[in-house]
Amino acid sequence: MKFQVNRDVFSEAVSFVVKLLPQRNPQPILAGVLIEAGDDGLTLSAFDYEASARTTIEATVESPGTILVHGRLLSDIASRLPNAPIEIAVEEDGGIAVTCGSARFTLAAMPVEEYPSIPEVSGSSGVVPADDFGTAIAQVGFAASRDDVTPVLTGVQLEVSGQNLSLVATDRYRVSLRDVPWDGEASDQAALVPARTLTEVGKTFGHAGTIQVAFSGSGDREIIAFTAGNKTVTSLLIKGNFPPVRRLFPEQTDHYAVVNTADLIEAVRRVALVLDRAAPLRFTFTSDSVTMDASGSEQARASESVDAHLSGGDDVTLGLNPQYLTEALSAVKSEFVRVTFTSSDNANKLSPVLITSQTSVDQAGADSFKYLLQPNLLLR
Repeated sequence: MKFQVNRDVFSEAVSFVVKLLPQRNPQPILAGVLIEAGDDGLTLSAFDYEASARTTIEATVESPGTILVHGRLLSDIASRLPNAPIEIAVEEDGGIAVTCGSARFTLAAMPVEEYPSIPEVSGSSGVVPADDFGTAIAQVGFAASRDDVTPVLTGVQLEVSGQNLSLVATDRYRVSLRDVPWDGEASDQAALVPARTLTEVGKTFGHAGTIQVAFSGSGDREIIAFTAGNKTVTSLLIKGNFPPVRRLFPEQTDHYAVVNTADLIEAVRRVALVLDRAAPLRFTFTSDSVTMDASGSEQARASESVDAHLSGGDDVTLGLNPQYLTEALSAVKSEFVRVTFTSSDNANKLSPVLITSQTSVDQAGADSFKYLLQPNLLLR
């Protein structure tokens, strides 16, 4: 096999396919990138049995063929080569020669015959706006659990209903939800996608115009595929039943406070500096302000107030995890934020707060981002 390819195009393609590979793989063969050279250019693929990435780029192919080479090493090399065309060829001894300008590398070839087949996608599909979908993933993905003990909570639930695609994630302490427009044949579909994979899809495809989403497979090999331009990412779905968290979102939202988002983020981060790890921050919402109080170790204390507008009820005092709150505030993407105080039938249980976007003090935001955060019990 022998081909020449543009350095920047090749480097970007290799970087894309290796992003989804785990840093440490128990099977060395899965650290490889499969490169297929043919009449239609180069196809680069990576697969670890759970997620795959594939892209096709233009190249001048002198001798078609297929090679498998260590992905991260090739990516590191390609990103540092001089600004000149790259030539890659298989040598007589089986090594893979990478030449660019006066730079030359020889890499070991991995056994192509041992590499697993890349998943093929054939199923119902639809299209979502890339910018909306990328933003939605960023607004939802961080709320997924990072604890593999409960695998279903490490994913983002995608649900298609009519002309709408919902993304939902939870780690038991918070729930994040966002809707985006859906245009396609697939209806009433649901897929639980690993949050890590979906986050990479959002970063990579967020400015692609549109993204095609396809549902495929059955049984233990159900997969979802995301395609934009010449790039495709597939992911094996997480098996299990995602908890019915939608019912936790309240219908009545007449008791709430509106606060400037940036001011609140900065104040929370400052006051939380004195807190012990995982300790809640005390919030007191009144008619014209919200005050944050923190008491930490070494007798350290902090307090700060930010302008707020309280509507529909009495003053409220509660404890919130500052990290969970600031992550939600950063995801709101609006100048103001609405913090709604929900009610519960159980008088002994703290009711979650609902966080949504607010265009101005008097006008709710246009997007459909919603975030529920469970308050912490204040011991003092």
